Amino acid sequence: MTKYPRSPKALLGGIAHLGRFIDKIRLRHAGAIQDYNYITVGFDKYLVDFLQIDPKAFEQLVLAGGTDEDLLVWVKANSRKPSEAEIAQWSQGLLTSGPKDDAARQRFQGRIQDIATKRAVLLSSLPPVSTWADVIELDEGRM
Repeated sequence: MTKYPRSPKALLGGIAHLGRFIDKIRLRHAGAIQDYNYITVGFDKYLVDFLQIDPKAFEQLVLAGGTDEDLLVWVKANSRKPSEAEIAQWSQGLLTSGPKDDAARQRFQGRIQDIATKRAVLLSSLPPVSTWADVIELDEGRM
């Protein structure tokens, strides 16, 4: 069975995608998810940019075996220190974001079509999704 990183909806320290980012680093370095967006694009990039952390330093800590709690302490010490309200607003924005222009809508529909093809089902048989987070959930079998 394929091992997937945590859902972007699983909050760590109130921060959406942080646990998933940790899992992606571990799984990628184990050779399990080479085809995933990684650090410089997508949710990883939004997270790194929001927190203003050094992604390479963070990656090295993850690979050194830091626990979620250790890594969260490091993030809090080495980020720009957003308030709990900023974190909540950013996390909500990330989890509710959908395609914002025609090119993004085409990528979004393409991802959903790819999922239907991978599952060998009709597109119309998939649950309706409107956010990028839900596309991830659908792709990884949590929807």
